[in-house]
Amino acid sequence: MENEILNIFDERGKVMRKESRRVVHEKGYWHETFQCWIVGKENGTDYIYFQIRSDEKADFPGLLDITAAGHILSHETVEDGIREVQEELGINVTMNELIPLGIIKNTIVTGHFIDNEFGNNFLYISEQPLTFKLQVEEVSGIVKANFNDFYQFCFGEVEEILVISETESIHQYISKNDFVPHQDTYFKTVAKRIAVHI
Repeated sequence: MENEILNIFDERGKVMRKESRRVVHEKGYWHETFQCWIVGKENGTDYIYFQIRSDEKADFPGLLDITAAGHILSHETVEDGIREVQEELGINVTMNELIPLGIIKNTIVTGHFIDNEFGNNFLYISEQPLTFKLQVEEVSGIVKANFNDFYQFCFGEVEEILVISETESIHQYISKNDFVPHQDTYFKTVAKRIAVHI
């Protein structure tokens, strides 16, 4: 995986050249990712789903993250990134079913890991109950939270929100420390853009 080849960009989004994923994260080069947020509607309430990253992951094991996401390889288009939804969650969706949320820039720096992303964000809204078939090497579980609570959480109005999972008997309050350390501006932008569509 560290040898995957990615396009690297300048800060304005212009393609410069290709580098390995390892070098991209060592040097902090800007690169593209595909990010899909899933919201389910249940009895008049909107729930947003988060993945729990596998304990086997090299980066941020066990933390909560975007419902499904992954790097866009140098030979791929943004649309090819939809494979992440099928691979990680076992859910078949098409690009026509996704609502584009635009590109959201995000930076994460921890030690020798520098992640500068142009995140191509999408929203999938499900009116039906969801059944996940997880790729255990990538995702160890799925939890959901009331979207209104998540919105307040993103804007610092509450410090904790309740996440639940019926299948894994999870019912607990979590804080920002339980999430991959995305920038506050990233969370706020995601929350605002999702709120427009639900």
